[in-house]
Amino acid sequence: MGSLKLCTIVLATVLIVPLVTCVNLTEPTTRDWWQKAAFYQIYPRSFMDSDGDGVGDLNGIASKLPYLKSIGVKAFWLSPIYKSPMVDFGYDISDFRDIHEEFGTMADFERLVEQARALGLKVIMDFVPNHSSNLHEWFIKSENRETGYEDYYVWHDGKTNPAGGRNLPPNNWIQAFRGSAWQWSDKRQQYYLHQFTVEQPDLNYRNPKVVQEMKDVLLFWLDKGVDGFRIDAVPTLFEDTQLRDEPPSGVVDDPEDTNYLLHIYTQDLPETVEMVYEWRELIDAYQQQHGGETRVIMTEAYSSLDVIKTYYASSTGRLGSHMPFNFRLITEVDKQSKASDYVTVVKDWMSILPAGQVPNWVMGNHDRPRVGTRLGEERIDALNMILLSLPGASVTYQGEEIGMTDVDISWEDTVDPAACNAGKDLYAEKSRDPCRTPFQWDDTAMAGFTTGPKTWLPVGDRYMDVNVLVEERAEKSHLKVYRSMMGLRKSRTYQYGTVKAVALTDSVLAIVRELPNFSTYITLANLGSQIEVINGVALSDSLPDKLYFDVVSVGSHNIRGGSVATKDIVLLPNEAFVLKAHVGPVEKVYSAICDSWFE
Repeated sequence: MGSLKLCTIVLATVLIVPLVTCVNLTEPTTRDWWQKAAFYQIYPRSFMDSDGDGVGDLNGIASKLPYLKSIGVKAFWLSPIYKSPMVDFGYDISDFRDIHEEFGTMADFERLVEQARALGLKVIMDFVPNHSSNLHEWFIKSENRETGYEDYYVWHDGKTNPAGGRNLPPNNWIQAFRGSAWQWSDKRQQYYLHQFTVEQPDLNYRNPKVVQEMKDVLLFWLDKGVDGFRIDAVPTLFEDTQLRDEPPSGVVDDPEDTNYLLHIYTQDLPETVEMVYEWRELIDAYQQQHGGETRVIMTEAYSSLDVIKTYYASSTGRLGSHMPFNFRLITEVDKQSKASDYVTVVKDWMSILPAGQVPNWVMGNHDRPRVGTRLGEERIDALNMILLSLPGASVTYQGEEIGMTDVDISWEDTVDPAACNAGKDLYAEKSRDPCRTPFQWDDTAMAGFTTGPKTWLPVGDRYMDVNVLVEERAEKSHLKVYRSMMGLRKSRTYQYGTVKAVALTDSVLAIVRELPNFSTYITLANLGSQIEVINGVALSDSLPDKLYFDVVSVGSHNIRGGSVATKDIVLLPNEAFVLKAHVGPVEKVYSAICDSWFE
């Protein structure tokens, strides 16, 4: 419903309530699908293998779409599935308009989109605009100086070598995976820039032909029926035209480590945000032309809040990313964090939201240790409750809903280029393999991920206990807690209500969701190792004397539907639950009518 509606109903009841008007003038009457959606990240190599080769694929994903539907997911985004030599497991793309053979065919992809649509699920593609593979035909043509492709990439002669011989790299820039960001081409007799691996040359966004080429890629996939894009590594799109040396950061002493420099000339240049505005204009124009539900763009940038704010919209009103990913629950909290640190994360993000925009919350992804490993296995339920109690969109990385944790990967089994480049002594510190292991579906061989005898990364040794099948059958499980939270997100309060994050003690975090005339929900999470007793009376105006447990963590001593005195709430170490303040008799009727009206 795009406009404000009034519903007036005469009630035949003993209550003296002659009129109910379903209006809340301070809140919008609708939210677009993405503004309230739970997004789910799929790492295709590790989600589900359909053909027994030990590598996940598109048909495997298609077979598990009913599972995504069952846990309340609205949209899923796929890490890269494009044709690739797989040096960086799909982020080195040799054809932006084709599917990598390990994942399947274009026909498989088209069926996946069709099946997702039939289930009401949205498909989000990973768009990797910063670079291509060095085996892409564009790079081969550019290296050969073919007409029209000479400047598709960032090339430079380098600096004269005072000792004679080949020129030196143009400057001191360091790539993300260790060492110089410049590689010499014997064929072209110049250096090319690669902010990631040597096999991932940076495209030149100061070339209008490249800009248009990548816009055409977006249009190609929109025509295939995708519902939007997660855009990778946005901050690195543009570099300083003068190629100035970057200053040392003082953070590390290793001059080969990417953190050795402050990346003031290779990241977050103003032109980068302008490019996002252009992509948004393209997406919106496609929307106008073709109709249907909103297509979205989601941008990846571990940047400062001042920069992130500009991704939403410009000061002149140009729109940018629908969802600049909010990584603050990854970067700003750890196992030692207090409840107040979580409050700061919430308040800081809400403070940068431009008018009319909604927040999003990301707690894990394919580049960072899993939530349970990073923040504590004993807090898995509490952390999922926190994520799903916050307003706007949420993003869950595959496996977090069942409490998967990082898997120890030996040097011999390591395949991540970030780890391989670091060497045997440092690989464990840099490796992203531990969070990318195969999804654990059941307790059969290979965790039900494949029928084959081997997987591309080892299956976690705890798969017998941590898997979908076991957790579906258990009376209590992380999966059931997650699914219950997803059910709450359908309520009017969660979709439209205000949010308040409060640190009640050093260890106890409260998230209060309120909406006039609808139930109030209070998420309480004890992040500490001691029993805590809380008086919840001040958390909301006019709370009743009793609150009711709506969702409880696996280790909770409470049961769903049970009650607790508002002024005397006991939390065990690492316990979490959602308490519901029931509305009164009049409001119950009001709530029921209005909920059905807005469905």
